[in-house]
Formats: sequence, structure tokens, C-alpha cells
Amino acid sequence: MSWELLLWLLALGTLLALVVQLLRFLRADGDLTLLWAEWQGRRPEWELTDVVVWVTGASSGIGEELAYQLSKLGVSLVLSARRAHELERVKRRCLENGNLKGKDILVLPLDLADRSSHEEATKTVLQEFGKIDILVNNGGVSQRSLFMDTNVDVYKELIEINYLGTVSLTKCVLPHMIERKQGKIVIVSSLLGIISVPLSGGYCASKHALRGFFSTLQMELDAYPGVTVSNICPGPVISNIVKNSLTGEVTKTLGSEADQSHKMATSRCVRLMLICMANDLKEVWIAEQPFLLMAYLWQYMPTWAWWLTNKLGKKRIENFKSGVASRCGYDMLIQKRNDRFQHL
Repeated sequence: MSWELLLWLLALGTLLALVVQLLRFLRADGDLTLLWAEWQGRRPEWELTDVVVWVTGASSGIGEELAYQLSKLGVSLVLSARRAHELERVKRRCLENGNLKGKDILVLPLDLADRSSHEEATKTVLQEFGKIDILVNNGGVSQRSLFMDTNVDVYKELIEINYLGTVSLTKCVLPHMIERKQGKIVIVSSLLGIISVPLSGGYCASKHALRGFFSTLQMELDAYPGVTVSNICPGPVISNIVKNSLTGEVTKTLGSEADQSHKMATSRCVRLMLICMANDLKEVWIAEQPFLLMAYLWQYMPTWAWWLTNKLGKKRIENFKSGVASRCGYDMLIQKRNDRFQHL
């Protein structure tokens, strides 16, 4: 075999490998490190048993699904949110479908905006279970309104709940973990903590703040290798977050039920979150295309990302003004992507 033929074969093999990786990326629903951990890393079924997990925002959406999947792993659960009756519903379903008994689940109503109650809530959990192994900061609220139409109190509420409430609760739990020299702080942020879109300025600000703060905390905890911090950034996931979004006034929510057929299944998102927890990953992105691609563009090609975001952002604003709350420019890309995949 001549050297020329060998080089051609090597080039062809490299090209084929790149094409295969590109096709895999186009169908990916998580960043490459996370998907590698799912394939080769530690399993939640091995790592997340016999632990106490405190989940905020556990009454619906990601938090609710997380409670169901954790209940099958044999953990002790603390379920927190503002709506006590919804937490009781989640508890009943955990007992019906999981591997837990009533004594293994504590329903603990909690308002993240009421920071004065966080210390007492932490003491209640420690009195009940004696330890807190994992704190999942999942509680939060979103926003759908233009800046010029929005009362400043809306931005205050978003920061109080999404950012300061999360920081406050972590501040109460962290000393216990440091004393035990082990524990996991998990932050359910958002892809909008990496990128930005119109109509969600306050929400983006709160999620950018979370990412910045807890990335700093990761470094400050370097002296305690057993205490880890994980930033989880999901894209669009099936939940009621849009329906419950704040609008121009604190007292008003969007209320409309948006089309969610294009969003990631909540169960898949939570499974990837558990993979992240089991492998102590510092930051993960969980999203289907084209949202995952947008995160990579913002990370590595910000000029291109700005251009594309501006184009899609204009469409998002137009749709919002015309009352099409369930469809934005990004969502329309989903349909086009699905149409193309059907022909592959």
C-alpha cells in the first residue's frame, strides 16, 4: 500500500468520524461531558441511595418529577414549595410508586422569598433526618413581559425568589455540610443563565446571577473536596413555568397554557440531572436542539450568537405582542428541525 493511498484512507476516516460526531451532536440533548458521564460514568442507582435529599420547588414540573425518580432510589425526601396541598399530592404519589414509607418523606412548606424562615426550616430537616446530603435548589419563577411594560417590583420579586432565596437557603444548609465534610449543593438554573432572550429580562438576570454566584462558591469550597456544587442549566422542559410566569405586575401571571409538544420530556431532563449529581459535574447543559446549539454558540462564537439571537428575538417579540404566547422564534426552529429529521 502506497503512502498516498494510506493518507487518503486516513483523511476519509477522519471525515467520516467528523460526520458521525456531527450527526450525534444534532440529536444530542445534553452537553458532551454530561452525555459521556451517562455512558461511562457513575449511575444514580449506585451513588444516590440512603441519602437525605431536600428539593425546593417540588410541587410541580422538574421538582415534582425529581421527587418521583428519587423515591425509586430509596432516599429520604424533603419536599418544599409554597403550596402545601400540592406537596401532599406529590408525597402520596411517591409512596404509591416509589420505594419509600411515610416516615421517609417530610413535607415542609417553604417560601423562598421569606428568608427569615430558612434557618428554622433547616433545623426542622436536621431534627427529622439528622443530616442533609443533597440540597436541590429548584424553586423559582419565570417572566414574560417587555421591560417598558414591567413594574420594577417584578424584577425585585424575581431576584428575591430565584437568586436571594436560593443563596439564603444554601447559606443555612452549607455549614452542616462543611461540618460533615460532605454534601452536594445542586442549582437548577437555566440555559437563560448562559444566553439571553427578550421578554425574560428579569428571569435571565436572576439566572445569570445564580450561575456567577455558585461558580464562585465552587472555588471557595476547594478546601472541602467532599462538598460539591453543580450548576444545572436546562432548556425548555415540559412544566407550568410559562403558565405561572410573572408579567408586567407582580400580582399577574401569564395564565395561558402554552403548546409544549416541542419541549423536552420532564422525565428525561430529571434523569440527566441525576447523572450530573451522581458524577459531581460542576456544570451541565440539558436541552434539545436548537437550544443546545445556541448555548454552544454563546460560549464559543458570541458574535454569531448575537446575530442569530437578535433575529429570533424580533420574532419572539412580534408573536408575544400578537398574543401567540406559545410560539417564539426558537420554537419554530424546533418544528423545522423535526421536519428535517423525519427525512433522514
